[in-house]
Amino acid sequence: MITERGNQFYIGGEWQEQADAPSLPVVDPASERIIGRIAAGNARHVDLAVAAARKAFPAFSRTSVSERLELLGRVHALLKEKAELFAETLVMEMGAAISFARASQVSFAAEHVRVQMEVLQNYPFLTIDGRTATAKEPIGVCALITPWNWPLYQITAKLAPAIAAGCTVVLKPSELSPYSALLFAELMHDAGTPPGVFNLINGTGESVGAALSSHPDVDMISITGSTRAGVLVAQAAAPTVKRVVQELGGKSPNILLDDADFAEAVPKGVLAGMRNVGQSCSAPTRMLVPVHRLAEVEALAGKTADAIRVGDPRDPETAMGPIANRAQYERVQAMIRAGIDEGAKLLCGGLGRPAGQDRGFFTQPTIFSEVRPDMRIAREEIFGPVLAIMPYRDEEEAIAIANDTVYGLGAHVQSSDRERARRVASRIRAGQVHINYPAWDGTAAFGGYKRSGNGREYGVHGLEEYLETKAILGY
Repeated sequence: MITERGNQFYIGGEWQEQADAPSLPVVDPASERIIGRIAAGNARHVDLAVAAARKAFPAFSRTSVSERLELLGRVHALLKEKAELFAETLVMEMGAAISFARASQVSFAAEHVRVQMEVLQNYPFLTIDGRTATAKEPIGVCALITPWNWPLYQITAKLAPAIAAGCTVVLKPSELSPYSALLFAELMHDAGTPPGVFNLINGTGESVGAALSSHPDVDMISITGSTRAGVLVAQAAAPTVKRVVQELGGKSPNILLDDADFAEAVPKGVLAGMRNVGQSCSAPTRMLVPVHRLAEVEALAGKTADAIRVGDPRDPETAMGPIANRAQYERVQAMIRAGIDEGAKLLCGGLGRPAGQDRGFFTQPTIFSEVRPDMRIAREEIFGPVLAIMPYRDEEEAIAIANDTVYGLGAHVQSSDRERARRVASRIRAGQVHINYPAWDGTAAFGGYKRSGNGREYGVHGLEEYLETKAILGY
């Protein structure tokens, strides 16, 4: 059982017991029962892990592309082989519905590794222009801070390009969903990763995250988390002038233009906003619709939300499990209360658990309509299955509402006129815009404008975050 690794850290190629470390409980969100405990690291443990990564860096940074490709190939094969075990672990630690864990959480995580292998195979680490050469070199020791909502997916989105670049890493997963990370550490060991290239320290952001951020021997931090957490990391990292890549909060708009196919666009928009129980930073949680079609949208949206099956995440028929932890459940309930108190029209859902659920962090799929741009539910990231329908008068107002946010991570545009959709997409201040619900693309640059972060992940853009640029004149 992976839960038996809870009191261990992975440092320098071996599992190390940490008897002096206090423990933190891990809770199954479907039952609210404690299912295990993990060791909570501190600055001393971070020093050990960073020292191991620093020691391993000179040799690993000089490995050949083929050697790194072979390592990533073994990681990818093991992810595929252990896919069901990872899916079951995600159900246990964060309440992901098993069908969703299999189809998205695990399969997309494996795809991040495959994409980086493809990028690595073709990437020009040295280019020559006249007598000047430009070399791309690994940045060094990288601290990877990953969230609880897409635990495995975010590990591979950071780890794969770091390894492809020739960097060594220290991973700090979320203490709220740590078991998939411990299982991944076992996988890295089984894949034959050289000692010190991959290290894992569990613990809180206040302790382990802060120590990594300020550590003089860490060259780069990549964090996925709340905007508040990203700010704290950047502040701690500033004195050592290390690179900070942040993928943070969002309040993504979904503009349904008046020529869209509403019978298709509205249900898909509801499901996109509530995917992963709404616990996605890029979830399109603001649905912007023409005011003269508001009644039609309300009927379609309410019908879609009412059909979502909420329940036991271990049941393959379940579409939506619980919110991943108590603190987030209480946050979502508070935001639903705010929507009601501010006078938004409650279409469906609301406060409390769905009928038939007497325990667990289960939340009703909730939709508000007639939401004004000044309401909290239109401005603050909720991170739960709560959708705000916002009417607009014309295309200009739709774009203005879409951009009226401190965030800029994702956006959606629906239209039967592709040129019109492209024109609107070009005016939205966000790092990724989806036109007519395209398939997920693991090569597409992902990251934010404004307070949604700095830097990009996925594909070649993700690889380049882990590289330094060296100009060699007179080459």
